[in-house]
Amino acid sequence: MQTRSLADWLSHIERIHPKSIDMGLERIREVSKRLGLTRPGREVITVGGTNGKGSTVAFIEAIARADGRRVGAYTSPHLLAYNERIRIDGADAADADIVAAFEAIEAARGEVALTYFEYGTLAALWLFERAGLDLAILEVGLGGRLDATNIVDADVAVITTVDLDHQDYLGDDRESIGFEKAGIARGFKPLVLGDDDPPSSVLRHAYLIGASAVRAGCDFFFAPAPDDEASWNWREVGFEVELPRPALSAPVQMRNAAVAIAALRALDTAPSDEALARGVAQARVAGRLQRFERGGTEILVDVGHNPQAARELAAWLDAQPPRPTRAVFAALGDKDAVGVVAALGERIAAWHLAGLSGPRGVSVEAFAERLRGGAAEAGQRHASVAEALAAARAAAGEGERILVFGSFHTAAEALQALADG
Repeated sequence: MQTRSLADWLSHIERIHPKSIDMGLERIREVSKRLGLTRPGREVITVGGTNGKGSTVAFIEAIARADGRRVGAYTSPHLLAYNERIRIDGADAADADIVAAFEAIEAARGEVALTYFEYGTLAALWLFERAGLDLAILEVGLGGRLDATNIVDADVAVITTVDLDHQDYLGDDRESIGFEKAGIARGFKPLVLGDDDPPSSVLRHAYLIGASAVRAGCDFFFAPAPDDEASWNWREVGFEVELPRPALSAPVQMRNAAVAIAALRALDTAPSDEALARGVAQARVAGRLQRFERGGTEILVDVGHNPQAARELAAWLDAQPPRPTRAVFAALGDKDAVGVVAALGERIAAWHLAGLSGPRGVSVEAFAERLRGGAAEAGQRHASVAEALAAARAAAGEGERILVFGSFHTAAEALQALADG
């Protein structure tokens, strides 16, 4: 019998369920039971939040591996290849391994219609359980309480930040969204919170179930070293360590690294100081202010796609030496593009707007209409991200930089265009 290719499987699983997003744990829990899945690793950390999840996972993964642990990481979405979603010992899962997992899931699911994300989550759990992991890291896809990853009871849960995004599914304010995200916490287990001021709904839920909240700015602290620009300090009661600055360059990455350290130290066995230093310095993740230089022009690619992420981009721009910045901006139809533009404000000297294809994409004409009245209103219009990036590169003067952002799709198209030259 001829085996389907990974591309064939991905096309197949996109069609299985009538909805791309269908919140709830009943379906995936049933198929997990049929597969006989128990636990993806000896210890498990689940990472939720509005922004910073992927970077925090990367820091946890790099530190744990530097500490000699066998680590699996499940993240989403991917940028260039589906295999990026499932990593074991730092390597993306091979096509054949993912196909084997999909075949097992298909044989077990029977009449149960799984979503694309549920299929991927089960595949990761199936592969992780067979890999003999010391640590499995699971990134929440959407929300937390009803997200597919929440069928696993984590030893430590992390909520990086809580802000407005996916309001159609999670609620219209931070309190409602915080309640959904807090659903990954477990009773009498640590819940690490990256916000200095988390929503009261998160703290209330932790209290009600007996989860021990570990809060940034309250239970652990971090700050640049006072006498060394290349270092920063992380501390909690009875422990302090000086670390190299993260290779990931945005100011928020120090917070993400600090949250990752808090999560690892909340496990039964804390990593060594040497592993903390090596992991923080070595952690990498594509599409987070990823830097390129083409023809003397600096190009930065970022997946930021909501106002909170745009505020972090603004903070990064403010921290850089002044220079004109061109923006290549493309966002999905259900995102707050107006809020993103407002957060960046006058920091952008010229806007290049682009359309995105796909079910949630919009044409550049419709996108520009949404931005009417804001700073990007007069931006040049381009049918695709690749065309917008090419135009921005052609127009960029000496010393200008180009910032490409707005969604994972935007970043992926930019990275592909830059790979082609």
